[in-house]
Amino acid sequence: MSMDFNLFMNDVVRQAREEAVASGYNELKTVEDVEQALSQKGTTLVLVNSVCGCAGGIARPAAAHAIHHDKRPDQLVTVFAGQDKEATAKARSYFVGYPPSSPSFALLKDGELLTMVERHEIEGHDPMSVVNKLQEYFDQYCEEI
Repeated sequence: MSMDFNLFMNDVVRQAREEAVASGYNELKTVEDVEQALSQKGTTLVLVNSVCGCAGGIARPAAAHAIHHDKRPDQLVTVFAGQDKEATAKARSYFVGYPPSSPSFALLKDGELLTMVERHEIEGHDPMSVVNKLQEYFDQYCEEI
């Protein structure tokens, strides 16, 4: 049974990773990946991905749809909580003033945190309300594409 569960979880993780990447997010798997990506000039949206239901049912669909907007971040990246632990911890070190939360979104500019959408603003909400919140932040902080 343990073997079947591990295979199932590997498939869930693989699918969750693929959904984020297919939506245009660059996966950051190492501390070096995070440092390189978050040191870039411009705006960066970080999706903190996870295997929970609200990630699959709300956060990843919102991540995919929110970026189809007049203004959007220059860079889209994702870390995977519970999987790429060091990379996730490094990304969270940029989220000053916010406790660890997954799934979540962080919007940064030039490596400095602008705002977050935390799990409590995702879980129990519909994907469109999360899309709307992200797009409000894009309007506020991002350039027109």
